[in-house]
Amino acid sequence: MTIVGWVQIALYVALVLVLARPFGGYITRVVTGERTILSPALVPIERLLYRAAGVDPRVEQHWLTYAVAMLLFNLAGLVVLYALMRLQAVLPLNPQGMAAVPADLALNTATSFVTNTNWQNYGGEATMSYLTQMAGLTVQNFLSAATGIALAVALIRGFARKSAATIGNFWVDLTRITLYILLPLSFAIALVLVWQGMPQNLDAYVQAAALDGGSQTIAQGPVASQVAIKMLGTNGGGFFNANAAHPYENPTPLSNLIQMVAIFAIGAALTNVFGRMVGDERQGWAILGAMMILFIAGVAVTYWAEAQANPALAALGVDPAGGNMEGKEVRFGITLSALFATITTAASCGAVNAMHDSFLPLGGMIPLINMQLGEVIVGGVGAGLYGMLLFAILAVFIAGLMVGRTPEYLGKKIEAREVKLAMLAVLCLPLMMLVLTAVALPLGAASIQDPGPHGFSEVLYAFTSAAANNGSAFGGLSGNTPFYNATLALAMFVGRFFVILPMLAIAGALAAKTTLHASHGTFPTDGPLFVGLLTGVVLIVGGLTFFPALALGPVVEHLSMLAGTTF
Repeated sequence: MTIVGWVQIALYVALVLVLARPFGGYITRVVTGERTILSPALVPIERLLYRAAGVDPRVEQHWLTYAVAMLLFNLAGLVVLYALMRLQAVLPLNPQGMAAVPADLALNTATSFVTNTNWQNYGGEATMSYLTQMAGLTVQNFLSAATGIALAVALIRGFARKSAATIGNFWVDLTRITLYILLPLSFAIALVLVWQGMPQNLDAYVQAAALDGGSQTIAQGPVASQVAIKMLGTNGGGFFNANAAHPYENPTPLSNLIQMVAIFAIGAALTNVFGRMVGDERQGWAILGAMMILFIAGVAVTYWAEAQANPALAALGVDPAGGNMEGKEVRFGITLSALFATITTAASCGAVNAMHDSFLPLGGMIPLINMQLGEVIVGGVGAGLYGMLLFAILAVFIAGLMVGRTPEYLGKKIEAREVKLAMLAVLCLPLMMLVLTAVALPLGAASIQDPGPHGFSEVLYAFTSAAANNGSAFGGLSGNTPFYNATLALAMFVGRFFVILPMLAIAGALAAKTTLHASHGTFPTDGPLFVGLLTGVVLIVGGLTFFPALALGPVVEHLSMLAGTTF
């Protein structure tokens, strides 16, 4: 660890915090239908889209209607994306002649991109045509991200409204978020990435002469347009199999910084949107404070672990002063690799600029923990905020039990129904992660390349990543099999929609309630006390749920590694 490394981490955190408030103000104006700087150009397009779709933007929806619209829209997207992959061999924009994607892999991938997971059991440059990459995967990167933001806004309305029967209109939210936020920002980011050297074309792959007299195929294509939204929408799902470790997906230190900031930008700003819409920005800063405490702690542990020498490499004579550079690119080094890994697993983004499988056990444990906590540490766009608000409901419930008072949050009584729904949403994640891991260990054993605790961690990481809608992976597991394609798709589907539905039910219940005035017995939720309580609840719930699995994996592996045992 070095001073320069810590300064890099501190500058990144400062940049995210500086952007949160102004960006949050812009998003608030968009989702509340206020005029923005882009309104003169985009309002006519927005109205045209409503007329074409038969949507009346003045009509709002009950939470159940909102949920049905969201489910049907995502189901339609899944079907279209599946069909596109299955038919890509006979469709245009396929200069490399990519064959149809096998049925099980197409189902896994379609589920992955619709749920904002972007798990990749395929190599993008060797599997997907340009049409599939653009009209399929990139489109879903926009739509799944817009869906997540819309759902977070719907929950915020539940807290902000009084005695209301509706929580907004899904079609209006989806349109405005895509049109005013995701498209303009992605366009601007893509232009900067092209300037930095990222390809953006429809040309066939290039055959280059190698120094040994052979030839090398250099893949290219519409890369920048997909990378921009995959980072901004916390999607992951790289154009290339190596993701952000590929020089065409991450050519320079500036492109690396832009991508890291883009991953956290919307998630951090949404906490400010929350504060603005409930009428107290301090509430948003309290939520962001809990997120950043957990994030900084995770970065510190990962950076410390990866700065240590790998005993196995040290025994071979490798200089231990360099830390664990296995699986990392020299151009990023240990600091930026540790920071990127923590960012992407905190923010539900499967992009990587280093192989997580090559991290030391405790370094790889932090990405695992980040996902097992439900990716509420800034989290996926929208999903991080509504996930953290579910924990906030549990936190005020616990605080109410301590003082023998009916808990309330932002003037809304938190009663049995809300607590039960919050627990249902929170517990479906460990159910998928742990049960499917237990099922896969005997039934999918052939895909595990590394025996012992590390092999267990690879399987646990896969189902954790899928259920948390993250998409990153330990590289040692061969996931492209019918068994893993099916079970991972199930984990992704449940991890997305079985959290969303209880959350929307909570939004509807809260919107219908009256708002109580604060009294001397009201637990403060806008200061350090609440930040500490919320942080503790997230850690305790996650720790009680996952500690046995973690002890069997990374912790045992680390102790065994120190003892000289290899796996």
